[in-house]
Amino acid sequence: MNLIPQKIGQAVEILNELNVDMWITFVRESAYMPDPAIDMVVGQHVTWQTAWIITRTGETVAVAGSLDTASIEDNGYYKEIVPYVQGIGSELVKTIGRFKPKKIAVNYSTDSVMSDGLTHGMYQILTNILAGTPYAKRLISSEKIIERLRGRKTAEELKRMKRAIKQTLEIFNNVTTYLKPGRTEQQVADFIIKQVNKLGVELAWDREHCPAVFTGPEHAGAHFRPTERKVKAGHVLNIDFGIKVDGYCSDLQRTWYIRKPGEKSAPKEVRDGFNTIVESITKAADFLKPGVRSWEVDRMARKHITDAGYPEYPHALGHQIGRAAHDGGMGLYPKWERYGSLPNGKVEEGQVFTIEPRLPIEGYGVATVEEMVVVTETGCEFLSKRQKRLIVV
Repeated sequence: MNLIPQKIGQAVEILNELNVDMWITFVRESAYMPDPAIDMVVGQHVTWQTAWIITRTGETVAVAGSLDTASIEDNGYYKEIVPYVQGIGSELVKTIGRFKPKKIAVNYSTDSVMSDGLTHGMYQILTNILAGTPYAKRLISSEKIIERLRGRKTAEELKRMKRAIKQTLEIFNNVTTYLKPGRTEQQVADFIIKQVNKLGVELAWDREHCPAVFTGPEHAGAHFRPTERKVKAGHVLNIDFGIKVDGYCSDLQRTWYIRKPGEKSAPKEVRDGFNTIVESITKAADFLKPGVRSWEVDRMARKHITDAGYPEYPHALGHQIGRAAHDGGMGLYPKWERYGSLPNGKVEEGQVFTIEPRLPIEGYGVATVEEMVVVTETGCEFLSKRQKRLIVV
C-alpha cells in the first residue's frame, strides 16, 4: 500500500486544525540534500528547484522544472503541475497568489530536526522570490504540521512497525543462543548483521553502531561501534538494535547477564538494577496518555530510578519512532537546554514512542531496556513484547 496519498490527506486535516493556509516543501537536487518531508508527502526526488504545495482546501501543486514534470505526473500525487524553464520565481509567485494565503508554512525549525529540511540557501532564495509581495512576511515554521503528520500513525504504518518489531525480537532470541564468554562485541554484531541480511531488511540507523553491543563495566557506550572487547562471565551485556521494514523502523534494547561458573542466577545487585529499570518503564507507561506533557512522563521514570539510589540517566526517556528511528518532534524529554521547547509538548493519540531508561550496575555493566508503545485514546499499549526478566546465559 502506498502511504503518500494517506499522509497528504492527513496534512490537509492538520493545516485546517492549525489554521494554516499553505504548506510548501521547497527543494533542489533533493537526492543529495533530501528534506525529511519528502518521504511523507512527496515520494520522489527532483533536480531543479521545486515547490511542493499542499493547501488547506486540499489542492496539491508542484511548481517544478520542465525536465522533472514527467515523473511528477507519472506518480500522480500532485494533481496540478506548473512547469518552468528559466526560473521558478514568477511561476511560484503566481501560483501562491492564486490561493492568497495568510499563513505559509515552510520547513525550518530550531528544535525538531525532521522539520528543518529547508536549507539556509533555499530559504534565502524563497524570501528573495517573495520580496515585494505580501507573502514574504507570511512565512511560518511547519514544525507543528510535520510533528503531527509524522506522529499520527495510520493503521498501515502501525502494521509495518509491528512487523519490524517482531523480526527484531526474533533476532534477539537468536542472539541468546549465540552468546557465550570469549566472543567479542564485534562478533555478536556480525552475527546480528547476518540475520538482517538473511531477512533482506534494512538497518534502522547507521551501520557503524547498529547494532550497538556493549558488555561489562568498561564498555564504550550505546552510541559507539562494537569493539573487540570480549564478553566475560560476570558481565551485563546490552544490545541496542533496530531494523526497517517497508519503510518503518523498530528500535529496541535488551539486557543479558553472563553467568560465572557455579552461578544459577544473576547476583542480587544485577537483579535489583534490572528490576528497577523494568519498574520505571511500567510507571512511565502507566502515566503516558493524551494530554500529558513530555517532561512529565520522563520525570516518572527518572524519579523512580533516583529514588532507588541510582544516578539519573544522561538522556531523554524516549523519542518518537516511525519512518526514522529518531522521528523528530516531541519525545519524552526532560527540561534540558538541548531539547528546546519540545519538553512542553503534549502527548497525542497515535504517537509511537520508545521508553528506554538505563542505570549503571557497578562492577557489572549497565541495565537498560527499550520498549516501543503507541498512545491510545486513554493510555498507551506496548507494541513490543516486554522484557520483564533478565536474560541469563
